[in-house]
Amino acid sequence: MNYYKISITSTPEKSDLIVAFLNDSGLPFNGFEEETFGFKAYVPEKEYEEAVLEELADKLDFTYKKKLIPAQNWNKVWESNFEPIRINNFCGVRADFHPEFQNVTHQITINPKMAFGTGHHETTLAVMEIMQSLDFNDKRVFDYGCGTGILSILASKMGAGIVLALDNDPHSYENTFENCSKNQIDNIKIQLGDLSQVEADDFDIILANINRNVILNSLPSLFLKTKPGGQVLISGFLLSDQELLTNTIENIGFSINKVLKKGEWLCMHLTT
Repeated sequence: MNYYKISITSTPEKSDLIVAFLNDSGLPFNGFEEETFGFKAYVPEKEYEEAVLEELADKLDFTYKKKLIPAQNWNKVWESNFEPIRINNFCGVRADFHPEFQNVTHQITINPKMAFGTGHHETTLAVMEIMQSLDFNDKRVFDYGCGTGILSILASKMGAGIVLALDNDPHSYENTFENCSKNQIDNIKIQLGDLSQVEADDFDIILANINRNVILNSLPSLFLKTKPGGQVLISGFLLSDQELLTNTIENIGFSINKVLKKGEWLCMHLTT
């Protein structure tokens, strides 16, 4: 599959806002890479709509350039930009061509390819940081919108009994299989589809790092799929969304245990 690389020029303060609008635009962006004067975004050639991006550029006052990236060159693109990340001594995330970390409890090897979620974005980092404080031993875990499978793999390494990893993107579905194999994980059930296809309603922990609209629409179902006393981590929305999310969360019946802010992004730890 061919992709367009969209190089967007903006201020650091505005970049997070633009990313949020791109995620809500209806165009299936698969990844974002920060740069000094903006960021790069990747979208499949067949699903790209110039008019949508032009409208956002006018609305948010940014400039952009696009370049077609042939499918056979995609791995070179991410390999040249993918840097290892480390969360203290808790967790390290690297590609298989990077050296192993020293003195980390959980080491994860990720080959993201065309799936989203390398751990670099504030939303993923925030979820991983809160995961550090939770007890995953023998827990039933649901990773809703698994991307590369990074959160599922971390949950497994932290002792989860069984993990369901769900995504509606075939690239994410396939990539999660590959990354589970790389990390020698065998207790993750990987499913291609949407939330309506998940029948289980007894999860101890649910991880949902997606975007504001999907989370808002999914919260009632996620509440019903969580055990009494269970925990839900949601991420993928901006600071400006906090009041809207809080009202919805409380009306459904969740309690907000913790709010973690990273840059312009929020992660919430909810309990039932």
